[in-house]
Amino acid sequence: MVRNCQHCSKELKKGNEKFCPYCGKEVESFLGATNEEQQNETEAESVGISINSWYLVDFVKNLTKTNNIPLFLYLILNVFIISFIVSVFFGMPFWKGFLSGIVLYGMSVTIALSPLGEWILRIQTGCRKIKDRSDINRLEPVFREVYVKAKLLNPAVPNDVRLFMNDDDSINAFATGRRTICVTRGLLTLPDSQIKAVLSHEFGHLAHKDTDLILLVSIGNFIITAIVLTIRFIINLAQLIIGIVCIPIGGSDSFMVSILNAVSNMMINIFVIFVMWAWTKIGILMVMKSSRDNEFSADEFAFNLGFGYDLCMMLDGISGPEPKGLFKNLVSSHPKTKKRIERLQSLGVRYTK
Repeated sequence: MVRNCQHCSKELKKGNEKFCPYCGKEVESFLGATNEEQQNETEAESVGISINSWYLVDFVKNLTKTNNIPLFLYLILNVFIISFIVSVFFGMPFWKGFLSGIVLYGMSVTIALSPLGEWILRIQTGCRKIKDRSDINRLEPVFREVYVKAKLLNPAVPNDVRLFMNDDDSINAFATGRRTICVTRGLLTLPDSQIKAVLSHEFGHLAHKDTDLILLVSIGNFIITAIVLTIRFIINLAQLIIGIVCIPIGGSDSFMVSILNAVSNMMINIFVIFVMWAWTKIGILMVMKSSRDNEFSADEFAFNLGFGYDLCMMLDGISGPEPKGLFKNLVSSHPKTKKRIERLQSLGVRYTK
């Protein structure tokens, strides 16, 4: 399997070198960076890197699939809502607000689809680099085996996918962006064969490029809200400071007006945050609904890798507490277990309870 050094970007000959033969620096493990702070810094700097044009073409094709049309309409409406907020917040004519909204949304989409977008989503879902040595020793060979098979089956699987974990006790996993697979701690209760089946399913999502829509909605809206509210906060703070400085001129009445304006603006900001949160929630639910068909395709990918029976075993025996928060949304897109098992059986898996 092809693998590149994250420092000099040159292709590693063996694919499993600990140190790059070209630059001599330590090569990152599949299970995250060797230094988490360095990884975060690298990802943050990568915002300025343009997204591969072919990748964008594939992304747009995926977005315009029949089952994604409602989400496509949601994104168009999203631009108008953002434009309206910009117009109201900054007192612009709507046509100027619309143009500004398009520019800001374009910026947010670029960031959301960059490695920084994946990094933000990992933080939101509690996914971290795997540090426990026993977990690494168990998951590294399992992950590597599935990764090699997935890459051989479909070369579209990216070269630099990494595995992360969160502390959720439920048995689950999700893939996002182009190079992130996150598993729950609860997944470790399964035998290795079933963990391989889960990982092969997630590699199916990466191979089919199913994993960016959630970034586009959740991270895109988060970034645009943060940008607008930050600018708004700076303006409000400047107005408050000016009001305080002008107390000797305008007296206490001027100071009270500044305080009341600041409180009023804060309430408006809170309201906008709530509206954007609710609107983003709707978008995420639409992504989940439109992506249910993708789950069957990812199951078929696992079947083609030879893990169909183990995936049926995992699905049939899955139990434990429900995931929470955004992570729950990310893993709630799966069709009913019975239908997934029936589909795998129709592909040729000889599984019975």
